[in-house]
Formats: sequence, structure tokens, C-alpha cells
Amino acid sequence: MNVESEALRLLNAASQLPALVVFDLDYTLWPFFCECLSKNDNPVLYPQAKGIIQALKSKGISMAIASRSPTADIARTFLSKQDILSNFPVMEIYSSWTHKTDHFRKIHQKTGVPYNSILFFDDEHRNIQAVRNMGVTCVHVSSGVNLDALKTGLQGFAGIEHLGPDNQAFRQKKVTDFFNKRGSKKDKKEEA
Repeated sequence: MNVESEALRLLNAASQLPALVVFDLDYTLWPFFCECLSKNDNPVLYPQAKGIIQALKSKGISMAIASRSPTADIARTFLSKQDILSNFPVMEIYSSWTHKTDHFRKIHQKTGVPYNSILFFDDEHRNIQAVRNMGVTCVHVSSGVNLDALKTGLQGFAGIEHLGPDNQAFRQKKVTDFFNKRGSKKDKKEEA
């Protein structure tokens, strides 16, 4: 089975799509704590994670990272080694054990995306519970992000009654504009 194709099928079948998908890292995108490894290690993602990320990118859905890790540099290195770092222009990776709600406040400040327009994947129940209370659609993953989790998330997201198609189109445009501006600023920095 081609994971990206199946993820695209799920996304195309969804009645509503999130403006932003946020991933935790450890035991969500990969099966380890990155602080237990070094930058020289060759990390692996959960088997379906990369295909899902590629499908989200193909659909123009913005992505971000919200993770607690004392080794943000190793996390970024691993994302780069997997050739997916550029998919996450907003990364809130903190070395302290702050609540995930702090990550989401920062993501909201940086992107302007309303909490009810976000889909979040995490392996810890306490994070799911706290972030769900903010209005975010959350999916607990016990074996990493996979197609079943994506399907569950899309179904849960579509169940948000107050997010009508007109609001969604407006929010998606606002998010797309934000990430396009970030990309052009990044391109200008790289040219300098």
C-alpha cells in the first residue's frame, strides 16, 4: 500500500480539513526519545509518518511541531535527516517540561490559526486532554502517527459543528498567506 496515496484519499474524502496539523515528536513521529540518541545516529520514523506528511503537504495543509525535548538541536537534525524539516516552518520545541498548552499559545500567536482549526497528534494522554480543552481536535497515538490516526483525526475535525465551510475557506487562506510570507522571508535570508 502506498501510504501517501491512501492519506491523500482520506484527505480528499474529508468533509472539512484542518488549516494546521501539529505533531509531537517522540513516540509520535518516531519510536524513541531523541535525547537518548546523538546527532550522528540515523533515526527512523514510524512507517506511515512520512507518507502522511507528504500527503498533507500535497494538499497544502500547513504543519507545525509541538514537543518537549531537552535536545531541540538533535530533533531538528533528525527532521533534516528524514528530509521533512522544511515542512515545519513553526516548531515549538522546549527543553523544559512546560504544558503543551504553552506550545499551542505560541503556535497560535505565530500563525494566527484559531485553535478550532488545528488537528494535533500526540502519544501522551495528559497533552491530549490539556490541548483539547483549548478547542483543538486531538488524536492520541499509541504506536505513532498512522493512517488510522489520520482518519480518526479527520473524522473528529469534521465533527466540529461551528466550523462551517465559509469560515474554513477564510481560515485556510489566512494560514496559507502566513506560511507563504514566512517562506518568502526565509528565501530572502538564504539569498543574502
